[in-house]
Amino acid sequence: MRPPAAPALPVASVRCYDGEHRAHAHDGHAQILYALHGRMELEVAGHAAFVDTACGLLVPAGTEHGYLARPGTRIYVIDAPPAAGLQRVRRFAVPPAARSADTCAAEARLALLLQSPRVLARRALDARALQAAVDAALHEAWPTARMAQLFHLSAARFHARWLELTGLTPQDWLRARRLDAAGRALARGQPLEATALRTGYASASALAYALRRERGVGARALRRTGAGAD
Repeated sequence: MRPPAAPALPVASVRCYDGEHRAHAHDGHAQILYALHGRMELEVAGHAAFVDTACGLLVPAGTEHGYLARPGTRIYVIDAPPAAGLQRVRRFAVPPAARSADTCAAEARLALLLQSPRVLARRALDARALQAAVDAALHEAWPTARMAQLFHLSAARFHARWLELTGLTPQDWLRARRLDAAGRALARGQPLEATALRTGYASASALAYALRRERGVGARALRRTGAGAD
């Protein structure tokens, strides 16, 4: 079977993966990729790399690369004919303007990414690992320094990396995680006081206030919603 013809112009697509490891090279075109959701591990010309929502990668034409992504990962990919700026492997910071799934303006998206600052090789942050640790102990205190220790980073460095990766500060992310868990528990009919303590709030009134302030909803409304679903 013949390999696909090299594109005459940049072509963008959003791709999902099944968790299998694969390896190949694109002789006729370069590939620029980064994650819209999740993370992909790569080996490029014998060197380990990754892409996530904050860090992308340019793979030049003809460069052997293998990749592995968990099911559910969504990767934004641009296939581009060889051109100036596409001859060397390059890690780059994904700008906020490039985080949509729009594939209609591939040339403009490529130009934006080529202007983005380089990113030095660095250790990936596993968002799922932090999520699992926090969910298992939502009732405990989770200062940013404690989260940072899981990745062997300083609190300041972790704060910057997490904000870059998710668009949220660690504490904003934690607050949303707690409120999501509390909302699910209340919808199942769990008592407000017990739910508050299990999700890291000092009292029922503290949780009720947070729900009204952050989500614009009260505990009674959540219970009614849950009862209606039954």
